[in-house]
Amino acid sequence: MNSSLLIDISQLRVGMYVQLDLGWMRHPFPVSSFRIASADQIATLRELGIVEVRYFPSKSDPEVHALDRNSGNARDTLAAESIEDAVAQVSADADSVAARNCSHLELQSRVLAACNQRFGDATRQYQALERTVVVQPDLARTQCEVVVSDCLRELLENGDSVIRLLSEGVGESSAQHPVNVMVISLLLGKALGMKSPELHELGIAALLHDLGKLNVPTAGFTPVERQRYESHVGQSVAFAQLMGLSDSVLTAIAQHHEMADGSGFPLHLVGEDMQRSGQILALVNHYDRMCNPAAGVDALTPHEALSVIFAQIKSRFDPVVLGAFIRMMGVYPPGSVVQLVNDRYAIVVSVNSSRPLRPKVIVHDPRVPKDEAQVLDLEAMPELGIRRSLKPAQLPRDALDYLSPRKRICYFFERAVDPGPDEAQA
Repeated sequence: MNSSLLIDISQLRVGMYVQLDLGWMRHPFPVSSFRIASADQIATLRELGIVEVRYFPSKSDPEVHALDRNSGNARDTLAAESIEDAVAQVSADADSVAARNCSHLELQSRVLAACNQRFGDATRQYQALERTVVVQPDLARTQCEVVVSDCLRELLENGDSVIRLLSEGVGESSAQHPVNVMVISLLLGKALGMKSPELHELGIAALLHDLGKLNVPTAGFTPVERQRYESHVGQSVAFAQLMGLSDSVLTAIAQHHEMADGSGFPLHLVGEDMQRSGQILALVNHYDRMCNPAAGVDALTPHEALSVIFAQIKSRFDPVVLGAFIRMMGVYPPGSVVQLVNDRYAIVVSVNSSRPLRPKVIVHDPRVPKDEAQVLDLEAMPELGIRRSLKPAQLPRDALDYLSPRKRICYFFERAVDPGPDEAQA
């Protein structure tokens, strides 16, 4: 039986397991029941202005079990005027926390909406160049360069970038794959130290790598169907030639299905025969297809896809490029479904490539409406780590409905901003 005591706020110590009898909007912690892990958390609790906290000795660290059971009655010794002052302080501080949380919620909603908008615009621009490439290849080239230049300019101006999971169904579905591959390729190229001109050509190759599928059916199982499918590589190169693009772009497109171990197509090149942009494009294209298969079945979660690549098929990719990709995406890439160390379920929504082991997540909390769920930064919450990755099917029904794991994984990037004291607690 987990009996509890009410103790005075002044008696809090690291190691105590406590429960806050406050609504979610009135405190900055991700959950209302937790073990105190640091003096900073105690300071935050005191700033809330509450008089007492519910304390669970049996769930606390052993060294704090000897707490005097009567300490929870310390409130009774306070003078009436002191109680009134404390209650007033509770109300004022709670209002301040609620306002801070609302501000944070509005900010994260604006950032996500902006990322959705930019990705969606890029998908529509890609569809426009598909319609013009045959009859007006020069116009298609201009359209392509506008998409890549806009994306690259924003990426380079951002400094450190956060990889952001987008909303379900963002943009035009037929153009999600090429835009997704462009975004991730540019992020990876930047992480590998490529300069602006190289990144520009990489972005163009990534955006156009599947353009040849306009005239090619989806891959089938017969040798003839497979051969026709593989011909899309040459078709994409032909479209790029028609647009007057550089040899570097043509080569990267030609290599987007080649593998470092020689198992790719159409030329069965090995790693040293491939240029860097081709190695990047081959890895990113493969990762996106594992998460977003063309047929829409047998999709892997981002964590599963990364695990399979590293554990089973890493010989197919350049080791330098693969290492940079894993560091950039983190152990739990955006879109991964996870269980935290406190047993709560969550979905990873963004990863800062400079701090890949501590992503931002949305936590399932039935007390908080789904559309008010906050993005929590695990970098600022060392006590709230990830225990394991899950398949969406492993989630309880209520958590599955709440977190809504994406059927298609789409990414964009946002500026990485170090959280201030308020944001770090949110």
